Amino acid sequence: MATQTNQQIFSGGFAKVLEEQWQVDVRLKAGASRSEVFKKMLESDEVKTLAEQVETVTLSEMKKEELETFVEFMYSDGTMLSPKAKQHVRSLYLAADKYEIPHLRDLCRNEMISSLDISNALDFLELAQIPFDNGLNEAAFSYVKKNISTIASSEVFKLFVASNPNLAWEIMKASVSKTSNSYFKACRNCGSDCFYC
Repeated sequence: MATQTNQQIFSGGFAKVLEEQWQVDVRLKAGASRSEVFKKMLESDEVKTLAEQVETVTLSEMKKEELETFVEFMYSDGTMLSPKAKQHVRSLYLAADKYEIPHLRDLCRNEMISSLDISNALDFLELAQIPFDNGLNEAAFSYVKKNISTIASSEVFKLFVASNPNLAWEIMKASVSKTSNSYFKACRNCGSDCFYC
């Protein structure tokens, strides 16, 4: 059997809920269809005993506009992020990870990588650590390393160093390595990196 892509799994969510006809008395219906975490939450005995009532699922980590954007995405065809979703890409990325919606996480990662700039590179690098996202980490790390002379002189970098000392050390180590490589050229006489021949 062929492995489904994250987008195919996401797109099949509504058809699956319609076919199974479960938990339709919930205010946040759309998320349940495309997230295994929501499905488990809604299949709990506590929710089932409230069958005649409308159950509310609270997503306290999101602000109202972020939650609206999240639900709008869940109702969409999932092929791309809306302009509104792009404004909330950070919170959508975290929600996609928490609620196990890999397709949304993929779209958010791609958006963050394509929008990397001096103002957000450190934030995206930090975000790539929770959970570790190799693609986002590599893109943000490379961007920071390439622009270290500008980034290192900012107040944002000072705060970043205080809250992420190990990551800051990795950035500086990679930046020093890059810089030292531009000073050392292979010697014509001995063939190694030296100042003396």
